[in-house]
Amino acid sequence: MPAMNHSQLSARHLADTLSALAAAPRWWLAYSGGLDSTVLLHLLCEARALRPELPPLTALHINHQLQADADQWQAHCAACCADLGVPFVAQSVDVALDGEGLEAAARRARHRVFERCVQAGEVLFTAHHQDDQVETLFLRLLRGAGVAGLGAMADSRPLGRGLLHRPLLDIARSELEAWARERGLRWIEDPSNADTGLDRNYLRQRVLPLIAERWPAYRKTVSRAARAQGDAQATLVEALGPLPELRNDFGDPGLALVPVLARSDRVAAALLRQWLARLGLRAPERAALLEFLRQLRDGGSGEAQLQVDGAVLQQFGVALYRLPALGATSGEGVKLGPGDSVSMGPQGTLTLVPAAAGAPGFVLAPGESLTLRFRRGGERCRPVGRGGSCSLKKFLQEQGVPPWWRSRLPLLLRNGELLAIGDRWYCENEAPDEDRDHRGGRWQVRWERNCPAPAD
Repeated sequence: MPAMNHSQLSARHLADTLSALAAAPRWWLAYSGGLDSTVLLHLLCEARALRPELPPLTALHINHQLQADADQWQAHCAACCADLGVPFVAQSVDVALDGEGLEAAARRARHRVFERCVQAGEVLFTAHHQDDQVETLFLRLLRGAGVAGLGAMADSRPLGRGLLHRPLLDIARSELEAWARERGLRWIEDPSNADTGLDRNYLRQRVLPLIAERWPAYRKTVSRAARAQGDAQATLVEALGPLPELRNDFGDPGLALVPVLARSDRVAAALLRQWLARLGLRAPERAALLEFLRQLRDGGSGEAQLQVDGAVLQQFGVALYRLPALGATSGEGVKLGPGDSVSMGPQGTLTLVPAAAGAPGFVLAPGESLTLRFRRGGERCRPVGRGGSCSLKKFLQEQGVPPWWRSRLPLLLRNGELLAIGDRWYCENEAPDEDRDHRGGRWQVRWERNCPAPAD
């Protein structure tokens, strides 16, 4: 889907441009309160006024907590959305520095929120413009990027179960500012934009003005070069064929390794880069990628691992997975009664719901509740249909549960006896359900993960 160009900075043109996304259940806007996202917020509101059938719009503000005025910026954004009648969601993040710089760390933190908030089929708009595109291409060129990197930012890309779309990539920042001033809009000026210690700001304030003196039309020509590289990358992707993507039983995105490793290093590396791009991750340098491929081919422990762009890729069996951002688990248990829901943070939400006739589950007496906790070690279980008791550790290994999930599967216990392992396995009771008080009903586990399992 093409972005708008300079002659199309109007609500009507935006509505026409985004018509292909009209079937989405919801539109989101990444709204910082700065000039760019403020303009896009107003354009989207005007477009929806012209076309009421367009999806509902929600503004999503990420509070990075990096500036003293961050809370005031959030309040400003909330007030602007209230004036426009746009639902507003604010999420605070902790930006953890890991050696790649503040910009990269902040980007990773907000994209984790984006992926968590945007549900299946939904669309998140960002207000990246032509100047951003040009800066991105130069920065990637200076880092030694190849064809995929020099394509800079695509108009659209997958975002978790939804889509990220950038409708303003062909419009210069100066045009956005002129549009905003004509309408008397208010926006936030982030003081960190003046910090030339950051690569993007140094390029924007020191380098590009010199280029503009000699080549005043450089934005358009460099943007054209980025699109040419993007077209070349799209041709390469088409020639490579479909990615052998998969998900494990817990929703982790993966890549089948057998068809990838059957190709040459050059082609296998291209497939890995394509997969990383679909995950919204920047590929590592060529040498690091080839070394990772060597480890995958050598086999060994079968657990090759690569840290890339703040994420971890882990081999397990004959697939490669992106590990979920699972927090540390507490040894303390919490009570869970019929109809109750408990948030487990990155692991999602667990709820006890009535069991359908013939479905697996367990009987609870009136007023009875279970204990929800995670593995501590030494647990035993009696899985339905297995026959007899076994250690939970051995059972999870037999079932092929990935190592990173084994200590993070929610366990439901009654008086210390294990009744359910997440929503995947139920356990037999020492006291059969037939001997229990049925007045409390029969219940089963519903686990709403923060990433979809194959059957979701």
